[in-house]
Amino acid sequence: MSIVNVINVTALVPGRTLFQGVSFQMEPGDRIGLVGRNGSGKTTMLRLLSGQLAPDEGEISIARGIRVGYLPQDIQEVAQGSLLPSLLESAPGRKELEAKVKALEQRLDEASGEREKASIAASLAEAHEKLSDLEARFPRQLAEKILVGLGFVEEEFNRPLSTLSGGWKMRAVLASLLYQRPDLLLLDEPTNHLDLPSVRWLQEFLQDFKGALVLVSHDRDFLNRQARRIIAFHPEGVRLYNGNYDFYLKAREEEERILEAKARNQEQKVKEAQRFIDRFKAKASKARQAQSKIKLLKKMELVKTFKKEKDIHFTFPPVERSGRVAIALECVSKAFGEKVLFDNLNLTVLRGDRVAVVGPNGAGKTTLLKIMAGEIGPDHGKVKWGHNITISYFSQHHSDLLDPHKTVLQEVHGSGPDHSVGYIRNVCGAFLFSGADVEKPISVLSGGEKARVMLAKILVSPGNLMIMDEPTNHLDIVSSEILIDALSNYQGTLLFVSHNQSFINRLATKIWDLKNGVLVEYPGNLTEYLDHCRHAEGQKQVRDQNPEKPRLENALPGPGPSRRRKNKKEQREERARQRQRIREALEPITREIQEVEDEISRLERKEQELEGELSNPGIFKDSQRAPQVVAEYNEAKKRLEELLNRWEELHLKLQQTKEKFEGQL
Repeated sequence: MSIVNVINVTALVPGRTLFQGVSFQMEPGDRIGLVGRNGSGKTTMLRLLSGQLAPDEGEISIARGIRVGYLPQDIQEVAQGSLLPSLLESAPGRKELEAKVKALEQRLDEASGEREKASIAASLAEAHEKLSDLEARFPRQLAEKILVGLGFVEEEFNRPLSTLSGGWKMRAVLASLLYQRPDLLLLDEPTNHLDLPSVRWLQEFLQDFKGALVLVSHDRDFLNRQARRIIAFHPEGVRLYNGNYDFYLKAREEEERILEAKARNQEQKVKEAQRFIDRFKAKASKARQAQSKIKLLKKMELVKTFKKEKDIHFTFPPVERSGRVAIALECVSKAFGEKVLFDNLNLTVLRGDRVAVVGPNGAGKTTLLKIMAGEIGPDHGKVKWGHNITISYFSQHHSDLLDPHKTVLQEVHGSGPDHSVGYIRNVCGAFLFSGADVEKPISVLSGGEKARVMLAKILVSPGNLMIMDEPTNHLDIVSSEILIDALSNYQGTLLFVSHNQSFINRLATKIWDLKNGVLVEYPGNLTEYLDHCRHAEGQKQVRDQNPEKPRLENALPGPGPSRRRKNKKEQREERARQRQRIREALEPITREIQEVEDEISRLERKEQELEGELSNPGIFKDSQRAPQVVAEYNEAKKRLEELLNRWEELHLKLQQTKEKFEGQL
């Protein structure tokens, strides 16, 4: 039974239609990802599903008794009170039951007759039983587990919500939604204010979530793990796809290829018909045929290809070569009041390094980037920039570095005053600021538009040391992927903070893990770093279970340089063997997935062809062909359903296998 029915829904904004005639259903446990450019209508769809907006046309019906939870991108208000108590009170029905128990207890104290007391006592016992059942379904331990998973520490559990910053308020609201376990959970960019450990925790929590989920996210890895269906917002309309984001991209590419082939084929037929008409329309013997072709052309319905969407498009130009050492920190310390972020840091970044700084919020990641960018100074120690180093800095808080009184053109031109206005306009156009858009003041831009201005400023005059703090926060998933591609080909040194797993995994060659004032460097990308963390956690559990077992590394002297070199070589060889084992485990699954996807695409094309044939009333006049087409259509539909189920099974198997080996890829 469907829990949500969206029927011919249209949403309008001043001056344009966001989407029109959208219809889909949601079943219990459904997991849908919404994708599309910024401003295409994803947030509007979430607000419609949450009941905050009413559709301009059409209807959205939600089954009776279905509880809906909605996390918007921006939190305006939070509940009163303290963190943990407010979370416990958010359990559905708890406030009402507690109020009822209190009222019954008061009535019992005031009652005089034995019969009245007995009746009230029975009601009170029933209310206590319901409250006990509710506390069993929504236990305190679950609330504490969620808060810790989202980055809160136990000392903050009784902190007033009003004292939290915007990002931590968002976490508190998210914690409340997860604790309530609604039947339908709507999440709009839930990872925007999370650090990497919290993103990983949320990812695992949602995989065990039993309710239906609708998600908007710019993190490709996160979206792929959660979505089983995609609703895509395109200029030609809203379209539904089975599978995760990667499968949607393949399906979309295949659709475009087929449409373009049909359009080329039709164009060729039109040209041939036109040549025939031009050649023979004046010839008496061919006049009738020419007239037939003219009628055919008039009746022909042109194949419409997908309208190309505007994307940011850019590549970083070559940058000057720096010295071997890009930047070095010597005995650097930084504290704010009594809170010491880090002390006596000694770090070196070499030319060409791509370093991702990870760690919990508040550990000092942004402060470290600001020190390395020269935006602020350390309390103690020195920052040494290498020979010929030029820095480009992308701030997480764009408004800090942008002049709200300037126009887009003025702001970008300020970063490259030696360039012509025409060149600056071309750069702005690459970031979707064309025509009159370049005259917009910075103050009226959205978060995504300000992020694009910052990228344009960097592109006009890129340094050979790029320092970026959460550059994908306000970008849609397509723009995030384009930025990743551009940075993959960037020739300089890159140092960045990001919670976007896809961003880190595809770019990082080193991970700096900063927490509790200590920074540890790990070679490799995100999966290798996470593998190290799991390995270390496994060793810790073994040590905890066998405390009497002596630790070999404490009993023996440290290895000499030659032994360390040998260990590194052995580790590299072992990692190579591990990667080979993983490839052997994953290859047959990915091969079968590809085969299933190819067959799904073929059957979907066949289903469309048969639907087109069945939509022609004339076919049912053919007593032989009609039953054959109906049978083929039913068989294709049945087989398609089987293949989609098999595709889901294979992706689950692939995901489980990857998780088993994650970090060894």
